[in-house]
Amino acid sequence: MTGDFFRLALMCVLGVLLIVAAIGDLRSRIISNRLNLAVALLAPLWWLANTLSIWPDMAMQLAVGGIFFALFAGLFALGLMGGGDVKLLGALALWFPWQVTVTLFVLMSLLGGAVTIVTVIHHRMRKKQGQPEIPYGIAISIAALWILGERYLNQFA
Repeated sequence: MTGDFFRLALMCVLGVLLIVAAIGDLRSRIISNRLNLAVALLAPLWWLANTLSIWPDMAMQLAVGGIFFALFAGLFALGLMGGGDVKLLGALALWFPWQVTVTLFVLMSLLGGAVTIVTVIHHRMRKKQGQPEIPYGIAISIAALWILGERYLNQFA
């Protein structure tokens, strides 16, 4: 029972951090380094709460986090993603098995398309100059919240 409570508490904290990331990105187009660090540092507690073994489970989570961070850092280097988005994705990849992280990526991409369309329409309606900054943290946060809800709160998942 204590393990279930601890897992639920960690999920709630992650959920709150994701909501804060989405709101912050919407308002200022910034996802703070402190928030990303908190998400990353809570992942090992999540691993312990879910009784992952050091080898190969925790090692795999670190590898998945590193691979996803490197992949999105490449997109950052090409000017296609913001730094906060890259760090948030890398931190979130520490939380989920690689298959679920791929699902997160697909959901984030679909939601990111919707966020992009809404942002471009809003930008043009206000007749702002230049290219709009896309608050992709919204898509990342909604996708991760979706994964949390489906994977860990839905008894039929």
